[in-house]
Amino acid sequence: MTYYFIFSKTALLLERQADGSYTIPCTEDIPVKTQPWPHILTVSPMEDGTEVKTFNVNDLEHLVIISESLRNDGYDFIGLRESFYLIPTELYLKAGKCQELLYWDYNTQFCGVCGAPMKMHTDISKRCTQCGKEIWPQLATAIIVLIHKDNKVLLVHAKNFKSDFYGLVAGFVETGETLEQAVKREVMEETQLTIKNLTYFGSQPWPYPCGLMVGFMAEYASGNIRLQHSELSTGAWFRYDQLPKIPQKLSIARRIIDKWLEQYGVKSSQP
Repeated sequence: MTYYFIFSKTALLLERQADGSYTIPCTEDIPVKTQPWPHILTVSPMEDGTEVKTFNVNDLEHLVIISESLRNDGYDFIGLRESFYLIPTELYLKAGKCQELLYWDYNTQFCGVCGAPMKMHTDISKRCTQCGKEIWPQLATAIIVLIHKDNKVLLVHAKNFKSDFYGLVAGFVETGETLEQAVKREVMEETQLTIKNLTYFGSQPWPYPCGLMVGFMAEYASGNIRLQHSELSTGAWFRYDQLPKIPQKLSIARRIIDKWLEQYGVKSSQP
């Protein structure tokens, strides 16, 4: 038996269960056939040893389904973000890894040195067919930090947010700097604030398309909020019991905010 993580762009094929829940297709035969046959990647197995494979079907019109239709067969294509709420966490995390590998595979078809075609060398590496250069998937590392002052938290709305929720200060780590330096730099660049007592919270793979989010908490030290308007549209201090719309539960931002709220005996009712 093999888990098949099948994508159409960023939508993931899920199998409906009799009770209405969803899972990832786990079968002996690939549940969807295409012509021409896609490039199938072998991914590290699940913790119980079950094999994992993934591929991308970019054009749904060219799908040839085993029976009449995907829906009649009990399948639905659902966005990767939405799948977080529908399938077990272990499967969601593996789906994210599959999506990242497919993104890497698509964007590394030719050698960056000589331009010759690249060929899979191991499950997670490629080798140039001409000059022999080897490449592996790379992560874009980013930091995210909750800054608190007394019973208030700093929340910001970035211009690239697709809805009206408020999140935390975040940004990519630059070459040659530590995670801690990246946090202090991003906070200063985006808000003109200084922070103290920086502590590590945790990390989260972020497959949109290939990130690693590293979370921190920090205390306000000094300064007045002056937003970097090229990045942020608004931002302010909010009391723990007067929060605006905050990120959904799939993100590490929400986990950090929820952890901060625990000291006040508050549990957010937001989804």
